[in-house]
Amino acid sequence: MSDVKNLTKGFFKENPTFVQALGMCPTLATTTSAVNGLGMGLATLSVLTLSNIVVSLIRKVVPEKIRIPIYIVVIASFVTIVDLIMHAFTYQLWRTLGLFIPLIVVNCIILGRAEAFASKNGVLDSLFDGLGMGLGFTGALILLGSVRELLGSGTVFGVPIWGKAFNVFTMILPPGAYIALGMLAGLFTFIGIKRKERQKAKSNTEKVKA
Repeated sequence: MSDVKNLTKGFFKENPTFVQALGMCPTLATTTSAVNGLGMGLATLSVLTLSNIVVSLIRKVVPEKIRIPIYIVVIASFVTIVDLIMHAFTYQLWRTLGLFIPLIVVNCIILGRAEAFASKNGVLDSLFDGLGMGLGFTGALILLGSVRELLGSGTVFGVPIWGKAFNVFTMILPPGAYIALGMLAGLFTFIGIKRKERQKAKSNTEKVKA
């Protein structure tokens, strides 16, 4: 059950983007389209999951005083690998994302999960935590990129949805990132409040029955 919770908590309850507001730099800068959001999300997912596994494996032999530099070296190693793979196999996407791929090294989501979770838990739990948070982040980027692309260009993943007459060009510009992020963050907050209300009502009902 704990594995399931670790895997699913990053989708809604602890979504890195819409709930915890982490990793805002790549979120706002790379989500001009759904494809860009997917590419950045998968790159971050790969680094996050692999880094969590390695940090969990070495956590007992890493000296306390130098743990952060060691974690950064681990993260940087996987970022370099992902960067080279994207350069070799998805060159156009690699060029579009540009500097934001190397900047995954300083993404607070990855270092935060390494420090807060992987350094204190076993490999399997850390694997599911990395996958859950990574999938939550990827989903957030795809959703944000899709909304901006749809409203700004009338397409999603390059597929035409409606004509240019309905497009709001601002949505694919920097201000559009803040507008779309605000709307989606508000939606996730509303969902979270409703979930808590249902859980509270269910708990009260169970107490009455008892």
